[in-house]
Amino acid sequence: MNDRATPPPGRGAQIHPPNRFETVWYEEDYDHSDDPAADFEAARRPQTEYLPDESRSVVTENNSPDIAFRYSLNPYRGCQHGCSYCYARPSHEYLGLNAGLDFESKIFVKHKAPQLFRDWLSREKWEPELIAFSGITDCYQPAERKFRLTRGCLEVARDARQPVGIVTKNALICRDRDVLQPMAEQNVVHVSISVTTLDADLARLMEPRTSIPAARLRAIRELSAAGIPVAVMVAPVIPGLNDHEIPAILEAAADAGASAASYVLLRLPLTVRPVFLEWLERTQPSRYDRVVSRIESSRGGKLNSAEFGKRMRGEGLIAEQIRQTFQVFAKRHGLTRRQRNLDTSGFVRPQPTSGQMRLF
Repeated sequence: MNDRATPPPGRGAQIHPPNRFETVWYEEDYDHSDDPAADFEAARRPQTEYLPDESRSVVTENNSPDIAFRYSLNPYRGCQHGCSYCYARPSHEYLGLNAGLDFESKIFVKHKAPQLFRDWLSREKWEPELIAFSGITDCYQPAERKFRLTRGCLEVARDARQPVGIVTKNALICRDRDVLQPMAEQNVVHVSISVTTLDADLARLMEPRTSIPAARLRAIRELSAAGIPVAVMVAPVIPGLNDHEIPAILEAAADAGASAASYVLLRLPLTVRPVFLEWLERTQPSRYDRVVSRIESSRGGKLNSAEFGKRMRGEGLIAEQIRQTFQVFAKRHGLTRRQRNLDTSGFVRPQPTSGQMRLF
C-alpha cells in the first residue's frame, strides 16, 4: 500500500514548532485572508534565505564520550537537506528561530570560514588532531555549490597537512576529488557517506534535498577509485522503517568500494521529535504506530534517550537485533575494519591571515 503524501518540494518539515527558549510564538491564521489556500501554500514553501554569519570561529569543541572526534568545523548553520530526523535541528533555536522550516530555509553562511580556519590552525597552542567536517550540519549541503566554503577549508587543511574526517550524504563531495586525493596520499583524510535507504521514493520524502541513494553509492565508487578511503554510515536506522534495509545497504556500499561501515540509531532530542513525528504521520500513516512503538522499545519506553553509551545504539531486544544484523552483514561484506588513523606528523602550521610572521 502506498500511503505517502506529497510534500512541498525540497522540504522535510511542514511545521514551525515553538522555540523552547521563547515565551511567545506565532501561529498562522488564514481566516481573514483573501486567498487562504494560496497563503497556506506559500507558508509551507518558504524560499531559502542565505544569512551572513559573523562568527569569529568555525571550529567547535565537544567533550562527548561517545563521539569519536573532539573538534568539528561547520561552515554553515541550518541545512537545506531538510532531513526530517536531523538531530541538529534544535541548534537553530539558539538563533531565535525554529527547528522546523526555519532550520532548512534560513541558512547562515560563514563567509570567512577558510580564513578563520587558517587562523585557528596557525595558533601556537594547536596540537594537530582530527577535525570533523561537519559536526552539526552537512558541509556539502546545496549551499556549498554557491559558496564553496567547504572546499576553501579543505584547501587550507591540504596545505597544512591537517587531518580531517568528512561525513556527508551529498555526492557534491566528488567535485573536490582534486583536493581530497593528495590529502589521501598523505593519509590526512577519510570520508564517510551516509546511506539511509536505497528506496529513492522514501529518500525524497525523508531527506528531500540530499543526493539520491544511487548518487551516494556512485560517490563511494568514485572516491574509492581515486584512492580516498570511504566508509558507509547507515544513519539513522529507524526501527520499523528502514532497519530491514541494513543488509542491502551494506552489500551495495561494499560493491561500490566502501572499506568500513558504522550505524547510528534514530535520535529524537528536544524539538526534533515533533518535526519527525509530524513527518511520519503525514507521509507514512500506516506505519506510524509500528515505528513509534519500535522506537520506544529501543529507548527504554521513551522516544529518546540522551544517556551516553546508549544514545547512539539504543537498548532492548529491537536494538540488539539491529546491532546483530549490522555486525553479521558488515562482516559478510568485509566492512568490519576500522578507518585507519590519520597522520598528524606532517602538520605544517600556516601563516595567519594577518600576515604576522613568527620569530622562530
